[in-house]
Amino acid sequence: MKRRIAILGSTGSIGTQTLDVIRQHPDLFEVELISARRSVDLLVSQAREFNAANVVICDESAYDAVSARLSDTDCKVWAGVDSLCQLVKGEQVDIVVGAMVGFSGLRPTLAALEAGKIVALANKETLVAAGELVTRTMREHNAVILPVDSEHSAIFQCLLAAQGNELTRIHLTASGGPFRTWERDRIATAKAADALKHPNWDMGSKVTIDSATMMNKGFEVIEAKWLFDVKPSDIHVVVHPESVVHSMVEFVDGAVIAQLGCPDMREPIGFALSFPQRITVGNRKLDFAALGSLSFQDPDLDRFPNLRLAYEAIERGGNAPCALNAANEVAVAAYLKDRISFYDISRINEKCLAGLNFAAQPSLEDIFETNNEIAAIANGYID
Repeated sequence: MKRRIAILGSTGSIGTQTLDVIRQHPDLFEVELISARRSVDLLVSQAREFNAANVVICDESAYDAVSARLSDTDCKVWAGVDSLCQLVKGEQVDIVVGAMVGFSGLRPTLAALEAGKIVALANKETLVAAGELVTRTMREHNAVILPVDSEHSAIFQCLLAAQGNELTRIHLTASGGPFRTWERDRIATAKAADALKHPNWDMGSKVTIDSATMMNKGFEVIEAKWLFDVKPSDIHVVVHPESVVHSMVEFVDGAVIAQLGCPDMREPIGFALSFPQRITVGNRKLDFAALGSLSFQDPDLDRFPNLRLAYEAIERGGNAPCALNAANEVAVAAYLKDRISFYDISRINEKCLAGLNFAAQPSLEDIFETNNEIAAIANGYID
């Protein structure tokens, strides 16, 4: 039987690549639901191409425009995040792809997990902000989280190959971003246009800036802690410019299993959708002779202090990672508009962490309150 897919954030980078995988395998998948925040034109085009049963525009002011343009189809059009949370619980949904950007992905992801769904999770902020709540909800409702981030998919695949042997350390690879070889003084003057020129990956603007600051890797450390139940101290970040080794797992005898592939997000997306089977996704294959060599180095925490802040946040625990995520969302949005400098991002993040009203065991209400409070504080540092 075809697997029925709901894509939360279908117009973003992960969402469009998910639809490309589905486009290649109409015999395996069908689109039950797609959603976007406000990208009306692309959402309507996707709804028509894939004959989506349900279409959600989260920006309620755009509902009339989407509804009118799909009035001649069988697509049901809905508005708002509340509608999205209800629809992902439906019996007609088999797999929910969490591809929304930022904190906005938390509520729909929790709704899907509460309904016992398989969640192919690409929205890292969900686990960063509320990792304990999310994983507890997953366990309580017998739901499943399959990682879509290339690094966490790689770790997951390495653990499948380990046949139950317990890992002792994760080696989480990082490309180093566009500023890997830049001196600190030069990085300090970099504009958003420079930071958006990622050397290896095609990603959305928020994730690409996070890659440039290495906050993206810091968030992945926090994700890995929750996904694989490991201590932060057992997660080692290693800069790997070629982005061929997507991550590695080390075992008690010193053996290391690595997962390799070309930098193409369709591979981990396809694996999550078809698990435990593997399917073709139209990506190029590795040519080891052409590669010649692979290189690795330690990250520079002086040039990229956001990685240090992420380790500090997850070691502190509680609502600290949520605060870091909230501050970073505000700071990155300001940087993309050239309102602040590159290193203002980490400075704002550090100030917000230092002034946090700490909660050691935050409830869901505490998480939302922390997000709102820290966002307001971060905005104050910008204005």
